[in-house]
Amino acid sequence: MTMDLNDIIDHLRTVARSVGAEISSPFFYLQFGIILIAAGIAFAANAALQGRIDKGTLASRWPLPLQHLAAVLFESFSTVVFAILVIAARIAMYHSTWPSRSYMLVVAAKLAVAWLIIRLMTSVIRNATLVKVVSLTAWVMAALSVINQLEPAADALDSVSIVLGGLTLTPLLVIKLGLILIAALWFTNVASNFAESRINQSTDLTPSIQVLLVKMIRMGLMIIAIAVALSAVGINLSALAVFSGAVGVGIGIGLQKIVANFISGIILLADKSVKPGDLVTIGDSSGRISAMKTRYISVAAGDGREFLIPNEDLVTQKVTNWTYTDKNTLVKVIFATNYESDPRRVCQLAIEIGGSAPRAIKSKPPNCILTEFGETGMKFSLNFWIADPDGMDNVKSEVMLSLWEAFKREGIKVPYQVRELRIRGGALPVDTTVEVSN
Repeated sequence: MTMDLNDIIDHLRTVARSVGAEISSPFFYLQFGIILIAAGIAFAANAALQGRIDKGTLASRWPLPLQHLAAVLFESFSTVVFAILVIAARIAMYHSTWPSRSYMLVVAAKLAVAWLIIRLMTSVIRNATLVKVVSLTAWVMAALSVINQLEPAADALDSVSIVLGGLTLTPLLVIKLGLILIAALWFTNVASNFAESRINQSTDLTPSIQVLLVKMIRMGLMIIAIAVALSAVGINLSALAVFSGAVGVGIGIGLQKIVANFISGIILLADKSVKPGDLVTIGDSSGRISAMKTRYISVAAGDGREFLIPNEDLVTQKVTNWTYTDKNTLVKVIFATNYESDPRRVCQLAIEIGGSAPRAIKSKPPNCILTEFGETGMKFSLNFWIADPDGMDNVKSEVMLSLWEAFKREGIKVPYQVRELRIRGGALPVDTTVEVSN
C-alpha cells in the first residue's frame, strides 16, 4: 500500500504527538539519564580494556571462528557494556514500575544489540568504505524497525516516483537496488578472487591464458550480478532499452580510448604476443611485464619504476619482445683498437673473454669480426649468447672490463682522437706585462 502526501503529513503529526507525550513524562528524563550514565561507563570501560589487553594475543589458542568473534567483541567492547547496562536497567524498571515507562531503554538496548550483530556480519568485508555504508544502512533500517516506523518510511519513499520511458523510479527502488547491487558485487568479488587463486595455481595454463580467464570470469560475474540485482527489484531489462542510444553516443564520444584499451587487452591475451614475465621494449620504456590489467600493462623497469602503458599502444606501435619465442639473447660488444695491434690476436682475445663470461651459453660459441677501418683505428664486434636478456647491460660491462684488462696486459692500445694545432704566420702574440698593485 502506498501513501499520498496527506497520509504522510497525518502520520508525521501522529508521531509528533507521541513524541511530545513521551517527553512530557518525568520517566523520559530518568531513562535519558540512565542511558547517558551507561554510555559514560561503557566508554570508560573500553578505554581501560584497550590499554591493558593486546588485541594480537587475544584468544590466540581458540578456534578461528571464536577468535573472529572475540576480535569483533573486543573492538565493540563499549557497545557490549552499554547494552548490558541498559538491559539490566530495563529489567529493574520493568519489575518496579509500568513497562511503558522504560520504553526508551528497550529501544536503546535493541539498537545496541542490532549494532553488534551488524558489526559481526560486516566484519567479513575487507573494504572499509563498503563496511561503513552497509553498517549505516542496516542500522538505520533496524532503528526504524525498532520504533515501528519501517513500513511507513518505506511507503513514504515509494510514494514519490520519476518515470523515464517505461521505467518508474522511486527512492525506495533506488535504495533496494543499491543494497542488492552492493551485496551482489561483493559476492562477485569473493567468487572471482577464489576462481583467480585456483586458476593461478594451475600449472597447465600459460600466464596469458590465466589472465584472460580471470578477466572473463570477473566480467561475466559482474554482468550476472547486475542482471540479478535489476531483476530482484522488479526492473524489466527491456525497459533499459531507452538508455542504449545514450550509452552508444557516450561510448562513441567520450569512451573511445577506454573501449579501445579494453578490446586491445583482450586481443593481447588471445594472441599471446606479450604475457606476464616477458622482457619488452616499447618506445623508450624497457622492462619486464609484471601485470596485465583491463586498461594497461605494468612494465617494471628494474630500478623501482613501473611504466603503465595503455593496451592500445601495444597493438598499434612497435614492440620488442625479448622473450617472445626464445629467451636466448645475442649480446654485441663494439670496441676498437689502434692500427699497431694484430687484428687476429685481438679477435682471439675477444673470443676467449666472451666464451668465459659467466652467463654465456657454451653450446653457442662466440665470434669476433673486424667491421671497419676507421679514421682512428680498427673497429670490432664481439658477439656471444646468454640464456636470459635480463641484466644484459651488466654482462656487457663485465666483458668490456675484461677486454680492457686483456688489452693492458697484451699492450694493445685503444684509439682516441688526436688533434693538432698548426700556427701559420709566426708566433701567437703574448702579453707578458704583469701589473702589481699595492
